[in-house]
This record gives sequence, structure tokens and C-alpha cells, in this order.
Amino acid sequence: MSADSLTLFTMPPGTPFLERLAQALVADASLGGCFGDAPALADFTILLPTRRAVRALGDAFLRAGGGAAMVLPSIRALGDVDEEELVLDPAGLGAEALDLPPAMPALERQLRLARMIAAEVGEDEVRALALAADLGRFLDMVLTEGADMSALAALVPQEFADHWQITLDFLKVLTLRWPEELARLGFMEQAERRNSLLRAQAAAWREAPPAGPVIAAGSTGSIPATAELLHAVARLPRGAVVLPGLDLDLDEESWNVIGDPGTASHPQYGMKKLLGHLRAVRADVEPWPGTERPAGAAARARFLSEALRPAETTEKWLSRLAALEGQAVEGFAGLSMIEAPGERDEAGAIALLMREVLETPEKTAALVTPDRKLARRVAMELRRWNVEVNDSGGEPLGNTAPVAFLRLVAQMVAEDFAPVPLLACLKHPLAAAGGAPGVFRAEVRMLENQLLRGPRPAPGIGGLRTASRALEADTAGAVSAAPLEKLITKIETCAAPLVEAMKERGEASRFVLAHIAAAERFAATAQEQGPERLWRGEAGEAASAFVRELIEAAPCFGTLDPGAYVFFFDELAGARVLRPRWGAHPRLFIWGPLEARLQHADRMILGGLNEGTWPAEANIDPWLNRPMRAAMGIEPPERRIGLSAHDFAEGAAAPEAILTRALKVEGAPTVASRWWLRLDSIRGRVAPGAVDGGTRWWQWAQDIDKPEKYLEPVRPRPAPPLASRPDRFSVTEIETLIRDPYAIYAKKILKLPVLDPLDADIAAAERGTIVHEALERFVDAFPDGMPDDAFDKLIAIGEEVFAGAIGRPGVAAFWWPRFRRIARWIVEHEREEREGLRRAIAEAKGEIEIVELARTVTLVGKADRIDMRDDGTVDIVDYKTGALPSAKQVEIGLAPQLPLEAAIAARGGFRTKAPESAPVPKANTGRMVYLRLTGGETAGEMRVVPDPGGALAENTYALLVDLLRQYEDERTPYLSRPRPMFWGRYGDYDHLARVKEWSSAGDDGE
Repeated sequence: MSADSLTLFTMPPGTPFLERLAQALVADASLGGCFGDAPALADFTILLPTRRAVRALGDAFLRAGGGAAMVLPSIRALGDVDEEELVLDPAGLGAEALDLPPAMPALERQLRLARMIAAEVGEDEVRALALAADLGRFLDMVLTEGADMSALAALVPQEFADHWQITLDFLKVLTLRWPEELARLGFMEQAERRNSLLRAQAAAWREAPPAGPVIAAGSTGSIPATAELLHAVARLPRGAVVLPGLDLDLDEESWNVIGDPGTASHPQYGMKKLLGHLRAVRADVEPWPGTERPAGAAARARFLSEALRPAETTEKWLSRLAALEGQAVEGFAGLSMIEAPGERDEAGAIALLMREVLETPEKTAALVTPDRKLARRVAMELRRWNVEVNDSGGEPLGNTAPVAFLRLVAQMVAEDFAPVPLLACLKHPLAAAGGAPGVFRAEVRMLENQLLRGPRPAPGIGGLRTASRALEADTAGAVSAAPLEKLITKIETCAAPLVEAMKERGEASRFVLAHIAAAERFAATAQEQGPERLWRGEAGEAASAFVRELIEAAPCFGTLDPGAYVFFFDELAGARVLRPRWGAHPRLFIWGPLEARLQHADRMILGGLNEGTWPAEANIDPWLNRPMRAAMGIEPPERRIGLSAHDFAEGAAAPEAILTRALKVEGAPTVASRWWLRLDSIRGRVAPGAVDGGTRWWQWAQDIDKPEKYLEPVRPRPAPPLASRPDRFSVTEIETLIRDPYAIYAKKILKLPVLDPLDADIAAAERGTIVHEALERFVDAFPDGMPDDAFDKLIAIGEEVFAGAIGRPGVAAFWWPRFRRIARWIVEHEREEREGLRRAIAEAKGEIEIVELARTVTLVGKADRIDMRDDGTVDIVDYKTGALPSAKQVEIGLAPQLPLEAAIAARGGFRTKAPESAPVPKANTGRMVYLRLTGGETAGEMRVVPDPGGALAENTYALLVDLLRQYEDERTPYLSRPRPMFWGRYGDYDHLARVKEWSSAGDDGE
């Protein structure tokens, strides 16, 4: 219905909205008499949807005025919930509006809701925090839509599934308890307060219109309270509403369809709904002065209107497109549609498109995308040219250095100073513990190498101290515990506040304060105080603001279990975003669709146009299904798609618009956005080939990283001089020399020791040592006979050995039950095997010289056990806690350890242990025995390789002589993995030999 009193304008899609708004007002503030006598700019009040638009309009006024000094209008943001920003004319508002209770801070609301959920539903505290965040968003949505929360009570009739009744019961936290809590505390919801202020302002202006002109520009009126204010502004004597991108080209039949069920995803759905709220029709809307479009821009808008027309009237395409066919060349000029093979190629192409803009003075470019991964990729790509782009999405606060450091401090203490979290914290750039950062880093490396590699020490600071003293004792004083003790004391002093707080359940605020105190102590250096260093820069200021809010809000949460504090902190910090205030390029931007509204750049790039990304999926929230939403008067989820479609249409209508998508994301094929497919179909119908495919851009992006030439990866072939080659080998190193010579080169020539892994698997790191030591003591105690209580004796010996692992409690906890099973199996095995045994010798060391070579080479070994038999032969026994070699591998020399020990025995090279240290008589080996001791379901397993007469031992010795003779030739290289089929999945030096590079190129064998 027409309303003569309405003053409505629109700017067509693709128009630089804020620029034209400012230019028209600077050129003629009366708008051709619309506002009576020409008012001064300072008399105007202009309402915009976002704060970013407010700042951009201020800049636009300066450009429109040629940089001359001027008094700007009062420019306010409609979407701001700050009372000072919203109350435009406080004198005109009633006392009831000004006396509204304050809004509860968002962080305090989440904490209070979480505590209420934990108390009402019995959820654990951390999960309650996440639920509180979701519940808060649901509450905001309901209040923003103007729905009545009390209507929830009647929403679940019998036809719905039972779980919806459960949901309703859960939502009683919001419908019953939460309003009472707000009233008790004297707060109200932010969204409700915003709605009240907007409605109060509308009522005040209706009763007493302001003297100066009021313009509400760029709002779609998606919030009912905002639409009510727009209604009031449009009817003010000197008021006007400027609608963004109202489609005046769409035929009347299609326009009338919009608003029917199923049309919420149309870009004009919100515009039509707003016009209905304003009690206006399209004919009441005039073009904003100065927005006359050139033919090409008008044609582009028509084609976009056709592409996005309601599905119910797509039968009109043939006739409509036939009429528009003559405008195709003009309409699609300046439009590119780039399909890149993958997400990296898409980001590279966009970065090049933005970088190319900088070659033209004053030209600007903006990437508009809801895809945060794509935005971050583009920002990273631009850094190759030292270009920092203004990314409106910012970065998660949790990824910044100060908050990451805070998280690491909490994790370190919560996990009782376990190796990985301890080093992660101490190696952070902010960690200094009161000293010089470089010196502290060196001390931490010392701690890592001497104490933390291998099995985990006992928990806490006490465990670190015990392990350091044990290290000094184990090395007979070669490694002093004093430097380690000094560093451990520093760590203890810095962490003390948080360690003390985490001893028991307590107030969340106490944990927060202790956490900050500990972090500031760790951040301090000899020259700077901890707070000065921790809270420095933009990231530090943002982290400080978050922590300050957390300190103020934490008392609302009550008590917290110490083990949940890390998750508590992480959950709350993860929702924050840091948006840099300066340092970005003035002509390049990355905007989300919301931030892009009303803003314009010379080159508009719309990226990530795949289904599920842009538009996002119309997911139903977990609280209400579609019928429930409709019953409460809440818009369907497709409404968000309609808003996204409007944003797409605005961007795609720009004079230079580039649409991009990736054919694959994370290796999976993608489906093009519905808008892309429709536009591409129309383009193919009226102007095939008219749209630039832009393949060159992603191809150029690929070419940037292409090297001038490819170097074929080559297997390393180090061939050092004979003087540098080793002349002493253990029997286990001979097996390594056969299977991976490069490992011998790295270990014995380059002198590169293998580091134990951090927090090593106790099963892999010390099980062999402990089992070996226990069996060694048992054999020493009973070398020639078995006592009747052999099992008890072995268990007693095991208890003594395991007691020595007190500094590594995990070893005992994991292996003691297994050791008992091993002991029982050993005793049963020994009773059978000791028949015909003269004497058993444990841990005998052997050494012989190989004189058949040009230079003498020493071969050494230590037999786990030598059993001297009554028939004059010996058995060489090897204990294994891992896999056993096959008999075939032993026979062909690929597992030469026991045959070479047999060769040493045959030459009389073994001696008993000190203090006796007597030679073991020469003897041939009758059997080589492997005992696999795991303590699992099968506690032990024996594998025997017979060698009657010692032929296998002598043959293996001869093969060794031939092998060592080859390595006397300086032309013989130490190859990496010459026989990979016999090697494990990963060698200690494979990374140094760059195995993955040359093996993937096909050079995987000799």
C-alpha cells in the first residue's frame, strides 16, 4: 500500500554505497528539497548497520569534501548495544528507557549460565561452559527475533519425539531460572536491552521528531526492533531510509512470490519483509541521487536478478533472457569466474589479483569471503611480497603468543610438569624465569637432554629433583645435579602460586589470579618485569583485556576442580578474536560478508563460492526444530542464506567483480555454490565465452613456486678416508652395518648420538634393561643349580631391581605385573634347560681382534648369557623383549649378533664379570637360543638356531671379514638402506639421509 508520507531511497547493487551517500549530501544536503532548506551537515544524524560502516562513512565524507575541513554529521551504529551509541536523543527518551537495568557482560553471563546448567542438569563444569555459550547464542537469537521465551512451554505437543520434551526440560534453565537470576542481580539481556532502546527511540521520535534530518542507511531491518525504528525514521518530517540493493528489475509476479514459504533464501526476502513492515511497496522507493547506472552496470544487475530469481518463476528465463541477450557483452564485461584446482591455488590466484592492484596508484581491492581458512591463506600468500592485509576477521586470540603462553603455563602445572608440557612452556619465547632469555633457553635444553628424554620422571617438582639426583648417582658424578637443581628451583619459584592453588578444589577466581601470577613470573627477565613483557603490543593488550574481564567475572562461576581449569581457560579464551588496529595495507582488504556490507573496492573478489561455505548450510540448531521455530515466530534457517545471497548480489554487481572457487578442498571434490551455477548457466545461454575464466591467475600462482630446475633426489653416498672409518664394532653394530651402513657413518664417524624421545614409552625404553638386570642377578646367584623356591627368589630379585626405578614410577607400574609372568615362565623354562648344564655365566663381555684385514679391527660383544654344557659346548642365549629374528635371517647373516658371539666364544674372547674377570674357555657353540620375554598372554617364547660343530659361526665370521674388507676400500660408500626389505619402518638416521626424498623418486635399492 502506497504511503505518501514515506521517504524511501535505494542504491542499486554494485553502487559504492557510502561514497554515493556522502557525495550526495556534500553536493546538496537538502536532497533536492527533501529536507526543506539546505541543512548543515552537522545537523544530520545518520544511522548505519555496523561500526565499521560508521568509520568508513567518515572517511567517505572527507573524500567527498576533497579533504577540506568539515563538521561531520552524527554517525551512529544501529547494531551497537552500547547505550551511549544507541541513544541518539536522550532528551527525547522517556525515563523508562533511561532507567533500564544494565546489560550483563557476556563473559559473566556465560559463567553464570554454566554454573546454573551444572547445578540443574548435572553436567561437568567444562561441558557446561560450552553448553552455556550455545545457550546464550540461542537466547540472543530468540530475543533478537522478538519471540516470547514463555511460549516454549507449549511448544512440544505429543506428535514430536520424546527427545524434544527432554530439550524443553533443559530449556527451563532459560525460561524459569534465568529470568529470576537476572532480576535478582539487577541485569537484563543485552539483546533485550538493545531492542528496548531502539523501540524507545522510535517512540520518542514519533512523539517529538528531531529538528535535524535523520537518515537510516544500509540496514535490511532483519532485527524487528531495528525495522520499527526504520519505520519511524521513514515517517519523520525530515527523515529518510536508504535501502541497500533493492531489486527494481524483478518482474512483479516473481516479486509477489517472495515471502511465500520456501523463499527465505532469496536475496530480496529481507527487503520485501522490510517494505511490508514499513507499509510500503517498491513503487514508493526512489533511487538515491547520483546513483544513475551506466548501461553495463544496469545490465549486470538485470542478469544477476535473473540468475537469482525465485525457483517458482524460473520458467520465465527463456523469454526474459531472450530479451536481455543484446546486453550480454556489456553486462558480463568486468566479471571473471575463476575455478582453481585446489584451495591453495585459489588463495594464490586471489593473492596475485590483489597484489596486481597495487601496480595502479590509488586502486583498491577487497576479498569478500566467509571462509576463514581461505582468508588466512590469502593473507599468508600476500606476505611473500611483504604486504600485510587488513583482515576484518582477525585471528583467534587463543593463537596469539600471550594467550598461548598462558595456556602452556596452566597445562604444565596441571600435568604435574610432565616432559612435553614442561618443555612446551619453557621453550616459549616469552619464558625467561627472571633471567636472560638466551641463557634460560640453554638451561632448558640442558634439562631436556639430561633429564626429560627417556621415560617420564616422577610427577611434580619433587620428581624432577629425584631424577636429577639419580642421574648424578648413575653417572658417578660425571653429570652434576647442581645446574639442574638450580633450574628446577627457578621453575618451582615461578610456578609456586599456581601449584599451590591447584592442590585442591577452589574458587575459579583463585585459579585465575594464581595463573596470571605464575605466568608473569615466568615472563620476567633480568631487565623487564613480567607484566611489562607479557602484556606488550596489540596481542598483549587484547589478552590483558580478556584476563581483566575473566578476573571480574570468575567469582560468578564458584568453585572449580583443578583438573578442569585448563579447559575452563581454553574454552573462554577460544571465543575471542584479535583484530589488529594498524600496520595493514591501506588499499587491500579482507572482509567477511557482514563487514563488506555497504563497503566497496575497485576490484571486488568473492572467494570460496562452494556449497557449504558460501552459502553455509542451513543447519537447524539443537534447541528447536522447524515447526517449533515457526510456532514461536522465528525465521527459518534459510533466512541466513537469503542475507548471504543479498551480499553475493551486491559484490557480484561491482564493475570489476571476480568470483572464485576451488574444485577440491582438502582433496575432496566440491559442489559449486548455487549462485555460481545459476549465473554460469545464464552466461552460457546468453554469452558463452564472455566471462573471463581466469585460469592464468592460478597457473601463475603455481609458477611462482616452481623451481628453475628440478634436482633429482640422490641417495647419500658418503665415502670418508680410511683413517676416519671405524676400527671397532660391537656385534649389534655389525647388523646395522649390513642393513643400514649410513647409520654407522652417522653414529661412529659423524659422532651423532641418537636422542631418546621425550616422555618415551616405558615399554620400549627400559623394559629390556630391567628384565636383563633381574635375570643377570638370578643367574649370578644360581649359576649351576635351581633352588626349590626359585620363583620366590626371582621375584625378590625383581623387587630389588624395580625399587631402583623409583625415579621413573611408570616403569614399575607398567612392567611389574608383566615381570611376574616372565618370572614364572623363566623358572619353568630353566628347570628343563638346566639338565646337562655345568655353569651359566651372565653378561659376559667378549672381545677379539680381526687380523685378516689390512688393519686390525676390534669386535666386541656382551652375551646376555653363556651356558657351559657338560659335553664341552656352549649355548649363547639372548634375551629379547621385542621381535625375534627368523632362523633364515640368522643363517644368511642378516642377523649376525649370536653367530658372531659364538665366533668370539670359539676364539676364547669372553671373560666373566669383575671382580673375577676370568677368561671363559674356548668352546664351540652348539645352540644359539633366543628368549622372547614380553610378559603378555604368552609370557615367553624360545627360538633355537642349532650350530653343531660351529659351522654357522665360522661362516658368519668369514662374511664379516669380507664385509669389513670392502669398507677398507675408500671407494665403498656407507649407503642408506641398501636392503630396505629387511629394515623396519623407520631408522634413527633416516631423516638425516633424506630417505623419503630419494626413495619416493625411485632410488630405493641397489
